[in-house]
Amino acid sequence: MRFLSATPRRSALSWPGALAGVLALTAGLLIAPVSPASAEDSVTDLGAFSYSTDLVVGGNKVAVSIDDRIVIADTTGEVEGTITGLSGAYGLAMTPDGTRLYAALTGSGEVAEIDTATREITRRVDLTAYGCPSSLALTGERLWVGYDGCGGASGALGLDLSVTTPEPAPFEVPLKSGPYLAAAGNTLVVGEGGGSPADLFVYDVSGAAPVFRGEIDGHTYSHGRLNDVAVTPDGSHVISAFVLPDAFEMWDAATLALVHSYEKGPEAEGYPATVAISPDGAYIAGGRNQLSAGGMTLYDRASGAEIYAASLPEGEIVNGSAAFSGRDIFSLLKTDSDHLYLWRLHDVTLPASTLTLTAESGGAAQQPLTLTGRLAFDDGTVPGAQPLAVTRTLPDGTSTELPSVTTAADGTFTITDTPPIGGELTYTVLWNGDESHRWSKASLTTAVRYVTTLTLTGPTSAVAGTRLVFSGQLQVTGATAPRSGTITVRRTRSGNDGETVQWRVGINPSASYMFTDVPSAGEYTYTAHWAGGGQTGPAQASHVVTVYEPTK
Repeated sequence: MRFLSATPRRSALSWPGALAGVLALTAGLLIAPVSPASAEDSVTDLGAFSYSTDLVVGGNKVAVSIDDRIVIADTTGEVEGTITGLSGAYGLAMTPDGTRLYAALTGSGEVAEIDTATREITRRVDLTAYGCPSSLALTGERLWVGYDGCGGASGALGLDLSVTTPEPAPFEVPLKSGPYLAAAGNTLVVGEGGGSPADLFVYDVSGAAPVFRGEIDGHTYSHGRLNDVAVTPDGSHVISAFVLPDAFEMWDAATLALVHSYEKGPEAEGYPATVAISPDGAYIAGGRNQLSAGGMTLYDRASGAEIYAASLPEGEIVNGSAAFSGRDIFSLLKTDSDHLYLWRLHDVTLPASTLTLTAESGGAAQQPLTLTGRLAFDDGTVPGAQPLAVTRTLPDGTSTELPSVTTAADGTFTITDTPPIGGELTYTVLWNGDESHRWSKASLTTAVRYVTTLTLTGPTSAVAGTRLVFSGQLQVTGATAPRSGTITVRRTRSGNDGETVQWRVGINPSASYMFTDVPSAGEYTYTAHWAGGGQTGPAQASHVVTVYEPTK
């Protein structure tokens, strides 16, 4: 379990004049629909962004501090409730089972313990003598607190949570700027939140009091501005996210030697903003920011290989805001409009799957349309029969869930649909994944031609030698009918000879057409045919005329 701190984010998120305007959450949380059965990633709107923002995960709970309140969500991203009336809620820590949450309240100079089931504060620890508590980390029943002195000296202390009234136990940390804490196993790291060079101080917390192991010197390694730090679950290694030297770095927590640097890959642009370690210690998640770009990358901890990458769906990542929940990664995003979002990346540690989707060309409304695709696993295994959810979205944005389809043993599948209207239709296929492979989705937008009708009117009988006049109208449902082009006219004579004559007539600006003919005696079928265009389907109309010999 990884616990986040918050102080260093102030320098990274210095938006001009924004602080006073973002202290309160917007009325009525805007929650993006997230179905517990859905395998997709999700983004939940939490309202107004705040400088005092942190995120932690424990059990089936996700907690986000937003200055005067804490939002509690479940691990699908659905908000369960809000704890209000807090004074400067900043750094958070949560027990692994998610039952107890600890919040550093910078405004009141306290640490609050919260029951996440009832969302009630169960006790408060007064730390006003130490300034502003801002960063928390938890190991067992000991809570480690970093404080910045409210403009005075920064430091760190421990609290024994096993007693009813914990007494602050400060320990010496040679900090030059506000602390950034992370802890796991028997290792505690206190980092300098700002400035360059920035140092990391490592402690052994297996005994009654922290024992200083040593310093990872920022001058030696050219470290500048710490945005995040994490400790592996067994306490054996420390992972740092410094803006300089622009890499996530892993350190041996005992020898303090640099073990590995996780550099930028082809999908990993921007500077390090946040880092997290999976519960089994096998994976490292690193978030990067670069202007309005950036993303989250998953690395294999041992080899350093980049095995997954996702671009940001909104804004940029909040520094120090990544945490694993089983196979998922949670993080916070902020936008230029001062909105804060909870971003969930689902099943990122599983081997990937891939969906492809294609549609036959020339599809027309109200006529069967066939789409084909394939589900494949990156590890080369055969998918077998797998259910797929299918959705059709019309040009106006209306979506309809179509009957699900099942893949063949080799992963191939076929979808048959009858589009109700024409236009740019989007088909989306989703596989929810399984215990061995990550979910995947494919979308395809295809041009479906609009339903087109053609009329043809004229005389039903006439005398040979008479000029016959025929006319018709081209109509398109849901779109403007063509105002140019040609109609093909075919005249077929009934009888043994079946004589056929064909010619073309133009469409006028009113989408109508007209032609004349002077046939000899006989029965004729006139057929007008519109071949269709980029947005219109084919259409034809017929008309029968009987032509008699003149009366003598």
